Parts: sequence; C-alpha cells; structure tokens
Amino acid sequence: MLSRLTIENYALIDSTVVEFDNGFTVITGETGAGKSIMLDALGLLMGARADLKAMGDKTRKTYVEGVFEKPGNAVRQICEENDIDWDDEEIIIRREISPAGKSRGFVNDTPVNLTILNELSAQLIDIHSQHSNSSLNDSKEQTDIIDIYGDNQELLSEYQKTFKSYVALRGKIKKIKEAQAQSKENRDYILFRLEQLDKLKPKAGELEALEKEFELLSNADRLKTGLGEAYNIIDSDSDSVVHLLNRAASALQGIDFSLFQVSEEEDITRRLESLKIDLRDIADTINDCMEKVDSNPVRYEEVKDRMERIYEAIKRFKVRDEAELVALYEDLKKELNLMEGDGTDLTESEKELKLLAQKLKQQADSLTQGRIKSIESFSKNLVERLQPLGMPNIRFEVDLQKGKLTADGQDRITFKCSFNKNHPMQPIAEIASGGEVARVMLGIKSIMAEKINLPTVIFDEIDTGVSGEIAHKMGLTMKKMAENMQVVAVTHLPQVAASGTTHFKVYKMDDAEKTVSHIKKLKGEERVEEIAGMLSGMKINEAAVSNARTLLETE
Repeated sequence: MLSRLTIENYALIDSTVVEFDNGFTVITGETGAGKSIMLDALGLLMGARADLKAMGDKTRKTYVEGVFEKPGNAVRQICEENDIDWDDEEIIIRREISPAGKSRGFVNDTPVNLTILNELSAQLIDIHSQHSNSSLNDSKEQTDIIDIYGDNQELLSEYQKTFKSYVALRGKIKKIKEAQAQSKENRDYILFRLEQLDKLKPKAGELEALEKEFELLSNADRLKTGLGEAYNIIDSDSDSVVHLLNRAASALQGIDFSLFQVSEEEDITRRLESLKIDLRDIADTINDCMEKVDSNPVRYEEVKDRMERIYEAIKRFKVRDEAELVALYEDLKKELNLMEGDGTDLTESEKELKLLAQKLKQQADSLTQGRIKSIESFSKNLVERLQPLGMPNIRFEVDLQKGKLTADGQDRITFKCSFNKNHPMQPIAEIASGGEVARVMLGIKSIMAEKINLPTVIFDEIDTGVSGEIAHKMGLTMKKMAENMQVVAVTHLPQVAASGTTHFKVYKMDDAEKTVSHIKKLKGEERVEEIAGMLSGMKINEAAVSNARTLLETE
C-alpha cells in the first residue's frame, strides 16, 4: 500500500508530506484547490512524462517520492531483473525534475527509466480518473476485463506468442515472394550477362598469372641469352669464376694465415670454399630459370588472347579489377539459382505457416471458450453489485462475436446493458449517462480489485453525476473494497466523504507572492465541518452540521 507521498515544488504545492493509512481514504476540497495535482504527482511516479509547466519555482528542483509498504512478489521480480536493491518491508519510488528540465527516476535509490517505473507502478497502484470511463467504448479494454476475470492470461500469453511467430513467418514468406518476383523481372538481363561471363569463366588470381607468363613469353630470347651468359661466366669452363676460385684455393694451400694474425673466422681458404658453394647454387638457380623459358608462339597467342578477353570484360561490366569481375560472376549465378531454384525455402516456410495457422486457431478457440465460460458469471456478479447502486432494473450481458485473428484472439467483445424495463440491450457506451457510467465502472473496478489483488486503487471523482442515496451506496461500495486493499477516493460528494475511514482536505492559501495548495488530515469536528460545508455550500448552518453528524454516525 501507499504509505507516504512527498511532493515538493509541483504546481501549486510548495512542499507537503502525506501519510496514508490502509482502508478507505477520502480527499475533498474545492474545485481548483489542488486535489488533481496530487494525482498528477503520483502519475510521475508511474512513469508519466514530465510537464515542465507544472514546476512551481523554475529555479528549484521538483521532487516527488512515494513509499509503498510490503511490495509483492511481482514487484520483487521486476526489481531483481533490473538489478534494483530489494527490501521486503518497503519500496521507495522517486522522481526528480531539475530546473533545466532533466527528469530522473529512482527506485530504492537505483536510477531507472520510465519503462521500469511504469512496470512497477502497474503492480502497486491503479488510478481511475474520469477519462478512464472511456474504456467502456473500447472493445479491447472490455476483452481485457473478461480475461482478467476469467483467469485467461496464460491462454492469452501462449496465443500471443504463436501469433507473433505467425506474423513474423508470414512476413518472411512475403519477402521471399517479392524477391522472386523481382528476380523474374530481371531474368533476361541476368541471363544475358551470365552467358557472357560463362564463356569467359573468370577465376580469382588468373590475370596476374597470365601477365607474368606473357612477360616471360614476350622476352624469351633475351632472357635465355642473358641467363646463359651468366651461367657460363659463373660455372661452365676453365675461365669461369668457380674454376678461378678453385685455382686460387689451390695456390693458398699450405699457407698458415695465423702468421698474419688472421683469425679462424677470417680464414681465407674456408671463405673461398663458402663462395664456391654460393656460386654453384646461383648457377643451379639460373639453369632452372633457363629451363622455364619457352619460346612457344602458340602459347604466347593463347595467353595474349585470354588476357585481352579479361581486360575487355572488366571494361564492359564496369568493374575495377579481376576480383570484382569474379565476384559479379558468382553473384549472378546465386541470383539465378534463387530465381530458378526448387523453392525449398518457400515451400518449407509455407508448410510451417500452415501448421502455425492451425495451432493459432486452436489456441484462439481455447481462448474463446475461456472467455465464454467467464461471461455469464461476470455478468451476474456485476448486476448484483449495480442493483444496490440505484439500478434495480439493470440488465447486463457480454456480446462476443468471432472475427478475424488479431493479437488478442478472434473475439470482439461488447458490453451491452439496459437500465430500464422493456428497453432493448444496447452497447453501454451508447446509452449510459455520466452517472450510470460511473456506477458501472465502480462495479467493474470492485470486481477487478478482488481478482488482481492490487494493493492500492485511487478513484478520481468516479462518483461524478450521482447524488443522494446513490452516492451513499457508492461510498459503501468503495468502503467494502477497502476491506481487502487500500482505496483512495477524490470526491465532491458528502455521502462518499462520510464513508471514508481517513479524511484529507486540500485547500489553497494566498501569501504576498503566490497561491499555495495544502493538504490536511481532518479529525473530529474538523471533519464534521468539512462535510457540512459540502452539504450546504459556503454558509454552514446547524441543519448542515446535524446532517453531517448523521452521515458520519451512519457510516
């Protein structure tokens, strides 16, 4: 439950701390006194967007903090999933807006985003404002009410998972078909280019090898002459370098170079021997190169022709080099395969979609049956709650019509009712007055509160459009709800105000510079005076005071 609300520098509220009790709390005050400001401040804790216009003093920070006692397991799970410190006794939600307009949210002093605030608050508090009555116009909202009442959330969750998969697969199939259709449009052009490249069949690295071979074939005679001459000089006859080195080595035999202070590492004989080995290795390499030189005119023409065809293809297909030409060739083959393939991917996907559709329909039917089972009980329950609220002739039914599959199932649900005898059943949004809508919503809320076990419900003038005995019964209904949860009602009706176990009054006061809203907890005669004022207006007389006492004593 909400145990404490702190508000600073928000709209007309300069600074206030409200300590809430469990049970049924009522909040009264003149129009414009600031009752709705408290609810707007609570909205910030629930993740609502900050309105900078609501900041009182633009030079100060706006601060709203709510303390909620004994948060449940659902709240704990959200905190654990988001690494928020946990306390079994209470959870503290805070929202700050800096003078510069920067908004920050905190849960137990851990910074959080608005999405997390929204998730947490949905498990802690429900604010029913006057515009919430519009949910009676919304088929989805009505469907949600039936699903909550009938405990269909698990069925709905499984259905929605399947529906999401179905939609995703259907999108994939659509893309495959679009790709195939586009490929077919380009088929002739693709085939024309591919036929040209099929004749060439370019390969990665081929052009570089051809260029080297062409260079070799083009200079075969010059290369052979140069290599042969070099080979002869190094190692061929009595005048070659190797032969001369042998003679030099023979001439130096028997000479002790240590006499000349030449180290072992600098030994001349050894160095000459090393030179002979290197030169013979060079000669062998030159000989291998000569064997590779081939003056083959036929091969020369073949290489030249192949190179020219590759050069021409690079130019024609407007690519930068051989690598891009090969890549284009592969891409065209893949595109043609996709276009003329066996359609395995599409076929398998369509088979899977068919199975998913069958599963989805089965789940939708199960969801429909779950809703049908709960409709009669819900209608009977609601009628029993509405009859004491000045609706003795109320008839209510839930019209369920099957339609196409959507994210929420195949059902379109409409709440229908008749408030008078012999009047046909019609959609409630079309025939209900403001007071009738308020009572129906209170009846629905009282049913839902028992189902979802929400700690706190706040009603913002849900009693609009009613008065007298009906208002008294609405107050009793909310008081009854408060036996199992914390209920807070903002009201202008003395009958509802008298039903509360705790009573706060919101009022405005002017000082020299500004108007400020205050909130005060009423006790004893203060409460009698407030209710008397609500009964008689500005001037409180003895009759109003007597009536106020009677209302309070009756409650």
